[in-house]
Amino acid sequence: MTYTPEMLEELKVLCLFNLATTQEGIKVHSSTADPAKVAATQRLHERGLLTQPDGGYLTGLGHDAAVQAQGLLTILTTAPVTT
Repeated sequence: MTYTPEMLEELKVLCLFNLATTQEGIKVHSSTADPAKVAATQRLHERGLLTQPDGGYLTGLGHDAAVQAQGLLTILTTAPVTT
């Protein structure tokens, strides 16, 4: 299984959240945001990961997913270890 462009866009949205606090959400403006980001945000809401169709806050499941997404991004962007 490979990541689809839609999945990658959803991962990008999950990486926008500040995991240090539950009091900070995001707002994706449908009039100004990239349509792919708007659609990804809507899909995450439909899956129960976000509280609002245009972003809002992470749900419990959304927080778990964002932790995983951001952790993967950290691993992939860290310089390789040479021995």
